[in-house]
Amino acid sequence: MNLIDEIYGLRTKFDAEAIKVNDSEALEQLRVAYLGRKGVISALFNRMSDIDPKERGAFGKALNELKAQTTEKLDELKITLGKATEKKYKIDLTLPGRRDIRGGLHPLTLIMDEIIDIFRGMGFAVETGPETETVYYNFDALNTPHWHPARDLTDTFYLDVPSGKPLEWLLRTETSPVQIRVMERQKPPIRIIAPGKTYRKDKPDASHSPYFMQVEGLYVDRGVTMADLKGTVLAFYRAVFGPDTNTRFRPHFFPFTEPSAEVDVTCVFCKGKGCRVCKKTGWLEMGGSGMVDPNVLEGVGIDPEIYTGWAFGLGIERIAMLKYGVDDIRLFYENDLRFLGQFG
Repeated sequence: MNLIDEIYGLRTKFDAEAIKVNDSEALEQLRVAYLGRKGVISALFNRMSDIDPKERGAFGKALNELKAQTTEKLDELKITLGKATEKKYKIDLTLPGRRDIRGGLHPLTLIMDEIIDIFRGMGFAVETGPETETVYYNFDALNTPHWHPARDLTDTFYLDVPSGKPLEWLLRTETSPVQIRVMERQKPPIRIIAPGKTYRKDKPDASHSPYFMQVEGLYVDRGVTMADLKGTVLAFYRAVFGPDTNTRFRPHFFPFTEPSAEVDVTCVFCKGKGCRVCKKTGWLEMGGSGMVDPNVLEGVGIDPEIYTGWAFGLGIERIAMLKYGVDDIRLFYENDLRFLGQFG
């Protein structure tokens, strides 16, 4: 068989194989076998220099015709298979295209950003710290006694330690340890907020979660008083909930502040008139606050005879639930796009 006959034989063989093609994968395999860099047609072109010059013209013409016919047949098969796929899956090409879903910020991120902007506007710097903490920074340096229930295994997530050694590492229960770290390295005046994630062994329900977000505030300088704390907290909550919001401070106990107080704000739903949410009191509990205990200041090398300070803590989810009218904290962590998509 001469080379011209071999070319015609390839044409017949290609037609027989093309009839069997019924999907795009088989079509691609056929294309590579004949037109690929190492395909049979490319191999024939590589033999051109070995052909007698007298026969080279006829061989080249026949080979180019084979390549053109093969390419045309492959294109026809591609169109035919495409139409078959459209029919199989009932694709309506006249329908308008679907836009990609555009993501947005999580509602807790939106609230956190708003809080940071408010306090930055009042001159506070933003500080962060590790979520894995030592017992010293989470409890000891914050004047928390050994008998305090927050230290119990039922309240705090302690991390595994070698058998027989005391518990030393844990997931922080609040962002207050950041305050200690800042006061250790920086002398007054200190004016910071510490936003971040915290962990406690709370049973999940509509108002509790073992994982939640918190913001702590700290101001230490000469002559700082409780009045400064009350004015700052009032200005903050009015910026969040509106100018008609008021606050009240109720005596309380926290190991790291003395005196200590719980902060209440005007109910955002009834505007202080009394409703089901505020249990007819007109007030909503928002978080703790107080003057920094002298023991805490002494522990970080700040003289409490010269400097005083105040601190507060508030929950991000609590503010988000009130501002957005959400009645279950678990919704923030269930990753339901129908819920999250409402906040943009």
